[in-house]
Amino acid sequence: MTWPMLFGVLSLMTFQLVDSAFIGQLGRDPLAALGFTLPMQQLIIGLQVGLGIATTAIISRTLGQGDQLRAERLGGLVVIVGAALVFVLCVGLWILQTWIMAALGAEQSLLPMIRSYWIPWLLSAWTGAMLYFGYSVCRSHGDTKLPGYMMVATSLANIVLDPLYIFVFGWGLPGAALATVTAFGIGCLFIYPKLLRCGWLRFDLRQLALRKSLRQLNGIMAPAMVSQLMPPAAAMLATALVAGFGSAAVAAWGLGTRLEFFSIVVVLALTMSMPPMVGRMLGAGELGQIRKLVRLAVRFVVVWQLAIGLIWLMASGLVSELFTSDREVSDVLASYLVRVPLSYSGLGVCMLMVSVCNALGMAMRALLVSTLRLFVCFLPFLWFGAQIGGINGLMTGALAGNLLAGAMAYAFYRQGIRQLAAQQATS
Repeated sequence: MTWPMLFGVLSLMTFQLVDSAFIGQLGRDPLAALGFTLPMQQLIIGLQVGLGIATTAIISRTLGQGDQLRAERLGGLVVIVGAALVFVLCVGLWILQTWIMAALGAEQSLLPMIRSYWIPWLLSAWTGAMLYFGYSVCRSHGDTKLPGYMMVATSLANIVLDPLYIFVFGWGLPGAALATVTAFGIGCLFIYPKLLRCGWLRFDLRQLALRKSLRQLNGIMAPAMVSQLMPPAAAMLATALVAGFGSAAVAAWGLGTRLEFFSIVVVLALTMSMPPMVGRMLGAGELGQIRKLVRLAVRFVVVWQLAIGLIWLMASGLVSELFTSDREVSDVLASYLVRVPLSYSGLGVCMLMVSVCNALGMAMRALLVSTLRLFVCFLPFLWFGAQIGGINGLMTGALAGNLLAGAMAYAFYRQGIRQLAAQQATS
């Protein structure tokens, strides 16, 4: 179940990196404008992933109980609720854009460029969320191949359209977002008819016991969504800290964040494939098997992410020159790659533990882990490092904070699994 999602998520991260590379050729200001939208993008992604977690948990359990018809109606409910929530969030971001940019410390000279990018980008975010909800319904039915294939296809379409929209048509930075709208829109036109043909979506929601279903959905979605919204909230604060070192630092930080998404692609795939497995084992009372699965995954993530960090360390000079022609941005990015990627093992373990805790029904524990990671480990170390060593100290702080967060998250998971074992022994 992991392999299709691995290639799918990898293709998404690849197109985002290629997107950044094309935008980087436009100069420092477009790259900095892109960097200021990344926290908002994480906010929208956090909402859609939180709903996706609830979708997988509820529909897979319903299918396990043998109620196919209710599972199909739950799929329709998820799509409608998701479309409405993301639309409201996008409208709110549009209305508050001036205040948001001021809070993030955007320079006045960047505001016209950011405004020209804002509407196409918000449209691309809503279209991407709709596509993601379709993927979530597929995964909940045990199909990871279709979402994996569609992620690859839409990413390739985006890569092809990027230079056409940005350079040939002369649309510049907004062209990058419009390319994404086109690619994701085509994906939606393919996947939703497919879901209807497979009988995985029904919209006769009056037969669903709507209030009960919404409560069930919200019981998992709310903590998971808040947990997913923690990173963008922290990203906004981190961006504000970085902005104090100038637009070159923001541009490099934005590029580094995109490289981070690419670097943790295997962890992201595992967080999508493991919850259905953990949920089935939990239903069967096989806590010992869950422990073995999680130990195996943690060991793999630590070794894999350390290897990725070493690769970025060795290639830091080459990569920083590849992604931007601005010398100042390139120098800051090289400093980022020497430090932060070495902490991706801790970050990966933390992400995995949040996913596993949600699958085990410990949504509040998952929320606590996310909160402590960002507001006790990551941001304080970021600020403290910046006070001591400037922009390089800030990045060293990110390194220390991520490693501490990984150790903390694994300890919280082990405590939770022991409590479940004790409850199982007494029942």
